[in-house]
Amino acid sequence: MGYDKALIAGKLRRWEKFLEKYRLPDWEEIPDFGLYMEQVIELLKQYLDYMPPELKDEQPITAAAINNYVRTRIMPQPRKKKYYRVHLAYLIMICSLKQSLSIAMISRMIPQGLSEEEVQKLYESYVQRHRHAANYFVQQVRLSAAAILDHQDRTELAVSNTSELIASAAIVGGFARLLAEKLLLLEGHDLSNGGSIEARN
Repeated sequence: MGYDKALIAGKLRRWEKFLEKYRLPDWEEIPDFGLYMEQVIELLKQYLDYMPPELKDEQPITAAAINNYVRTRIMPQPRKKKYYRVHLAYLIMICSLKQSLSIAMISRMIPQGLSEEEVQKLYESYVQRHRHAANYFVQQVRLSAAAILDHQDRTELAVSNTSELIASAAIVGGFARLLAEKLLLLEGHDLSNGGSIEARN
């Protein structure tokens, strides 16, 4: 595969700048006056606008998906067909996690039957973690792509070309998903009810 180094470096720098500024909305920034489905979808497109334009062929969320999340009780039901802050907070978390986890795993991660105050605490913690993770990701890409970006700091993470960067990103993404899923499956378990740690990997 052939890649133009200057083009890739430029794209990486632009995405890095975008991610450094990007953040999910704070709790108070989410509207709480009741939105209809079409308005919810438009708002979520704005909130989840961190994917490169060329990867946005599909909508980040559809009415059918939202209806399914309500039907399967991954999120609360709308009130008289209107969605409020608490609904949007659930949808922001679900849609951003959907990039790396299945809906079944997400439903383990986001508890059901929470009060609005509990959802607020969960959401605020999630937004803060999302910001930290985005910053960490930018730093790791900077280290991995040092040769492409002509940075002097080179570590064992550094790759020499774009093909290696793609492979590394895909491998790290796979390991990160496995770790998240393994930990989610351990909820409620301890050594007394499931054997040794080694036996369960």
